Amino acid sequence: MRARRWVAAVVAGALAVALSACAGLPTSGPVYPGQEAESTSAPADTIFLPERPQTGATPDEIVDGFLLAGSGPTDGWARAREYLAPDFATEWRPDVGVTVVVPGDRVYETDSAETDETTGEATVSVSVVAIAGVDDRGTYAPVDAGTTTLSFTLELQDDGEWRITDAPDGIVLDSDVFPSVYHRYSVFYFDPAWEYLVPDVRWFPATNAPTRITDALVNKPVADWLAEAVVTSFPEGVAARAAVPVESGVAQVELDDSALAIEPGTLDRMLTQLQASLATAGVSRVEMSVAQAPLEAERVETRSTRISGGPLVLTEDGFGALTGEELTPVEGLSDVVPDLDPTAVQVTAERELAVVRAGDGTVHRVGADGSDEVVDRRDRLVDPTIDPSGTVWSVPRSDPAAIIAVTTSGAREVANAFGGVAAVSAIAISRDGTRLAAAVQVGTRRELWIAGVARDAEGSPQALGDPVLLGVIAGPVSGIAWLDDVTVGVVSTAGDAGVVSEQIVGGPVSTTAAPVGVVDIAGGPSTATVRLRTEDGTLLVRRGANWQESATGVLVLATQQGSPG
Repeated sequence: MRARRWVAAVVAGALAVALSACAGLPTSGPVYPGQEAESTSAPADTIFLPERPQTGATPDEIVDGFLLAGSGPTDGWARAREYLAPDFATEWRPDVGVTVVVPGDRVYETDSAETDETTGEATVSVSVVAIAGVDDRGTYAPVDAGTTTLSFTLELQDDGEWRITDAPDGIVLDSDVFPSVYHRYSVFYFDPAWEYLVPDVRWFPATNAPTRITDALVNKPVADWLAEAVVTSFPEGVAARAAVPVESGVAQVELDDSALAIEPGTLDRMLTQLQASLATAGVSRVEMSVAQAPLEAERVETRSTRISGGPLVLTEDGFGALTGEELTPVEGLSDVVPDLDPTAVQVTAERELAVVRAGDGTVHRVGADGSDEVVDRRDRLVDPTIDPSGTVWSVPRSDPAAIIAVTTSGAREVANAFGGVAAVSAIAISRDGTRLAAAVQVGTRRELWIAGVARDAEGSPQALGDPVLLGVIAGPVSGIAWLDDVTVGVVSTAGDAGVVSEQIVGGPVSTTAAPVGVVDIAGGPSTATVRLRTEDGTLLVRRGANWQESATGVLVLATQQGSPG
């Protein structure tokens, strides 16, 4: 199936309501990258205080002030409502979504034929260039940039002042203001095996963030694209009360009476999801209750996806973990990997298995026990990827729909894979095994897609969920890798220059210039320690804003899917 441009989800859903009085967002043209990821963590005490309507303001000035007041969510956008006529102020719904626009590109036009102080009516149109949207669930979606028009109707009030009587629901924010008003949080679900916590990035105003996060987790459904890939411990019908107060870092989550019938193991998982989710809003502990009576629960242990230690590399001396100039072999794997003359290697968290694209183009699954199994012999295969269960994912560049998942029981075709795609240049499964990222070509455009992985009761992949467009890639892609649980790194070229893109899944992208000749990317202990390899074998590690040489003579930079333990 063709990837849904998230504009479809946003506009057809919340933003369709938000822009009901104007033309829909465009679905063609260039995609703007949006603000950088580093700017998504504004301090929690950043509060805008928009101006009140000025006496004698014209219709244009009232509309301009109203749009600027979207930056003040305090008390339900009380300041923005001051620009509205009393009856309409109670009808306007600011929280159905956000349209993120290019700063400084607003064009105001007052229809003089419809502005009449005698009749007391005016119409103002505002043209903006939208680059992203956020729906009522806090889901961020890039949109193909293009001009859209918002329409506003105003009437003179009894006091002689213009006020808005009709406007789109939702708010409009410049891209440089958006991350100061809406902050990035994560709502956590479980993978189907109940081993990993899986984050789904959401954007909410910092005011009352714990309440909004809890509502998203408990009362609202999983994002459509992720729904088949994750599970939640909250039984259907259980609801959280309206407010989540936080005192001294402790959040009080009040559930309805149906929670009294939930068995202890499920309560433990519910608490685990809540604590992980609310920790992204600065909460240190969560207490659940019903009618103010505590519910006893303990957080369950989950598997970490963090990477520790040095990079795994292949050099003339062999395959292993590089620390300084010392190469430490990986037990079992280091005996097998070098013999395959590999061009790509990916290793499971426990280092029991690795998937290798050999020098002859075939894909192998090798084990620490010395086993070596050829799992794909097709032509022009991309670098393979391996999930926590040891399943190998492999696909030919020119036949994206022919992706296979090779379990211990054999290869199976994956349904609903990459329809409408001309080619695929790279794939990467998330470290928790729930999401597949892919660099694909659609027509003449290179795009980064993501899809949830649907599995059967035994955990074997069955299908990909409907893919979602994360962003557009400037040029040919040489590699992608998960840098953490919510960030996909992409190495590409734009003209003669190299580019490293760090795409938040459910957020904006950050791009930096890459040294000439970069061909591989891999995650490190954090996104601040991204690793690159150049075609001449130089290993680079990010230090602040710069790329510093860490080693030379690196033939392959392997991807680690976690760390042992």
